[in-house]
Amino acid sequence: MSVSELSRHSIVYFGNDWRAENRTSSHHIAARLAKRTRVLYVSTPGARPPQASGRDVARLFKKLGEAFRLPQQVDEQLWVMTMPQAPFRSLPLVEQINHAAGRMMLGRAIRHLGFDHLISWFLVPHPGSFARQLGEELSVYYCVDDYAAFPGADRAAIQHYDRTLTAGSDCVFFTSQRLCEQRRAERPDGIYSPHGVDFDLFHQALDPALNVAEPLRDLRKPVIGWFGLIAAWVDIALITAMARARPEWSFVLVGLPSVDVSELRALPNVLFPGPRPYQTLPQWAKGFDVCIAPYLLNQQLMNANPLKIREYLATGRPVVSMWAPEIEPYAHVARVVRDRDQFLGAIEAALAEGPQAHLDDRLNAVRDSTWDARVETIAGHVERALAARKGR
Repeated sequence: MSVSELSRHSIVYFGNDWRAENRTSSHHIAARLAKRTRVLYVSTPGARPPQASGRDVARLFKKLGEAFRLPQQVDEQLWVMTMPQAPFRSLPLVEQINHAAGRMMLGRAIRHLGFDHLISWFLVPHPGSFARQLGEELSVYYCVDDYAAFPGADRAAIQHYDRTLTAGSDCVFFTSQRLCEQRRAERPDGIYSPHGVDFDLFHQALDPALNVAEPLRDLRKPVIGWFGLIAAWVDIALITAMARARPEWSFVLVGLPSVDVSELRALPNVLFPGPRPYQTLPQWAKGFDVCIAPYLLNQQLMNANPLKIREYLATGRPVVSMWAPEIEPYAHVARVVRDRDQFLGAIEAALAEGPQAHLDDRLNAVRDSTWDARVETIAGHVERALAARKGR
């Protein structure tokens, strides 16, 4: 079966917030699927209850307002809509209300776009009640994380939908080998599909003509940098300890803090530029002497496939990371440590060696792991699943 068979179908794709500050696999895969066929990207907030913060309250009202809009076209074959899901699933009738309201919004959007021969595609589990409810010909679950382990998640409900999608979808992908093995009894045909990388974008960090991000140009060297969401899986205490231990270094954390960073922010050698457009990240990486991934070693990390490591390596900059099963394969091109006490020494070793050491090895480790290549493989599996259903 050729790619043209997939192009005969329309994909209803449930993912993270399309307009989120951080670009994830959810966005990368959808954008590339939309090069092959029509995609309705359904932003589905509601995986966790909102906190009593100004940001969460503002986001809640914004998402509720967006729910009444028709899908907005963002590319030739890609439309985006918002379908909020009330996160308080343990309360009476909440799930029924979520499902009824969601069915109404989805039905209106599908009719408006004239979508037919549907494929439902889930990157997040909490809208899982809509699987097999849209008249779709095929259902796909692309499991990126141990979602129930996320801080603030409604563990019982998320785990229920996660397992339901795992058992009931026609085609199931896992981004980590550990998740694949954990679900082997439920899905012996589960497909290991590690993340890709936008290699051409991040490789720009090595372009002599590219300007370093302006806030870094006069910053004291060395610059130890991070980019991405600054969330509960980041070891803020470790970064704070290192910044105090090396006051002559500069630490730069590019991204939106969603946890308390007040102690770290108070240090004079720490810079928080805030979230920056995805396309500008190579300008920041170019100003880093070492890229760091100081993750907390917990259940979430053990089951994750951190995208950031590939992005760091594609910039060519030296990388120091906390160990995780899906980071271990890059231990030959990054300094991967298993203990917090080793992290600072690993940064010092990377600085002493210099940025040119093993540069080609870092680039070659991820050069062929592009999102285009990953989606080519994913699409092939889906095409075969469509063929199998058609042949029944």
